[in-house]
This record gives sequence, C-alpha cells and structure tokens, in this order.
Amino acid sequence: MKARVYVSMKPTVLDPQGQTICSALNHMGHKEIASVRQGKYFEIGVAEGTAPDAATRVLDEIARDVLSNPVIEDYRVEILD
Repeated sequence: MKARVYVSMKPTVLDPQGQTICSALNHMGHKEIASVRQGKYFEIGVAEGTAPDAATRVLDEIARDVLSNPVIEDYRVEILD
C-alpha cells in the first residue's frame, strides 16, 4: 500500500517562496498567474498487511509530529490502493 502526504502553509501564513515564484512567473510573461502557494509532497510505502485504518492513524501522527509544523502548516493524508 502507498500513501501520499501533502503539507502546505496555512492560509493565514505568508508564503514568501510562493510569492517569489508567482513574481518570477509574471516576469516570464505568465500574467494570468495571480498567486502561488508552495508546499511539500511525500510518497510513503506502507508494509503489506497493514490495515488501512491503522496506516491512516500512523501516517496522521507522522505527518503531524515529523513532516509538518502544525503552527504554520496544514497536512492531508491519502491512502492509495
């Protein structure tokens, strides 16, 4: 089983890297781009035989405690078949 964890800045937190990317895209002629928010993506392999609910529980803990900073970031866990 595989899982994906997406981590992104909370909407209320400034994203200077995203603003820089947006500015660069605009300077390259992509004036239709109004904003960019950057984040992190993790693809995680889960051991065979692990129940999906157990995997979700463990990955949620890992995402909260290791992969993200809960003060400024949100995360989302997806379990894939």
